[in-house]
Amino acid sequence: MYERLRAAGPQGSSVVGWGEGRDAFFDNAKYLAIVLVAVGHAWEPLRDGSRGVSALYLLVYAFHMPAFIVVSGYFSRSFDAGPGRIRRLVTGLVVPYVVFETAYTFFTRWTDQVPDRPVSLLDPLYLTWFLVALFVWRLTTPLWQRVRCPLALALAVAMLATLTPSIGDDLDLQRVLQFLPYFVLGLALRPEHFRLLRRRAVRLVAGPVFAIALAAAYWAVPRMSGAWLYHRDSARELGGPAWSGPVMTLVTFGCSLVLVGCFLALVPGRRTWFTALGAGTLYGYLLHGFLVQGARFWGWYGPAWVHGPLGVGAVALIAAAVVTALCTPPVRRALRGVVEPEMRWAFRREAHPQPGRA
Repeated sequence: MYERLRAAGPQGSSVVGWGEGRDAFFDNAKYLAIVLVAVGHAWEPLRDGSRGVSALYLLVYAFHMPAFIVVSGYFSRSFDAGPGRIRRLVTGLVVPYVVFETAYTFFTRWTDQVPDRPVSLLDPLYLTWFLVALFVWRLTTPLWQRVRCPLALALAVAMLATLTPSIGDDLDLQRVLQFLPYFVLGLALRPEHFRLLRRRAVRLVAGPVFAIALAAAYWAVPRMSGAWLYHRDSARELGGPAWSGPVMTLVTFGCSLVLVGCFLALVPGRRTWFTALGAGTLYGYLLHGFLVQGARFWGWYGPAWVHGPLGVGAVALIAAAVVTALCTPPVRRALRGVVEPEMRWAFRREAHPQPGRA
């Protein structure tokens, strides 16, 4: 069970802002991406013995976290490591990581019946790895914005990571480094790139591309390991030759990039009923895992019908409904103190020079 915990992975008119400083397109994209994350996690226990579910699972894992990470990178472009940014980095990522890493450890002691599972802030449990990764990526943003060919460099780092099994599990650095290119790509994107994806021709192609990708996933299920898409292990740990690591890094990046583009092409650009929920995707990401883990413990996956087509659809709908509820304003207000605390008491006030004084 602990290995399955480590396998899990957690934000008007087209590209026109609505409200104050928010963009309907990106809020829609973040909401739909987090729904796919929740559905993917909920489908995990249904894969055994079902090639169809395994293919759907593989397809979702090929692009749901890359899409979330690309959008996260895009919105990290203004990170300058100033005092205010560092404070928000601590309150928005470090504090939630400590809280939810501890909470998931205690919760899974019960659901996995492992009462002595230690609380380890160096070994991210289940989906908390994303908070560590986003912290590292944002902290290094100034570097990626100053080097030449940042995406090529990030891909080189990811390829080298697949050759280095000695990186180990500390802070899930293998996954941090292998997912890095998606974040760096987001840093390099501009609004016009998203406008290109919103063109009618791209949207018409997106559906057939997903259909082809699903067929390819169905073919691949008995022939290859889906672990390449988790980006948490080196080539040696996956039982492949050394050269397969760099090659699969490029292959998975290319495939994921195409699917992310198709996904974003299909995202509505206007304000919808779920647009406002895009602001609460971190809450949905961090909280839905408790229900997924609890569902296994409570035996909700036990009935045979749950493993049939009707059950697979029902599980997807329930996961989507649950994560939608977790992104709503009442949940955000109730848990803001642990997910987005202000903690003004913990930081020094920024000094502002008085006018006329050097």
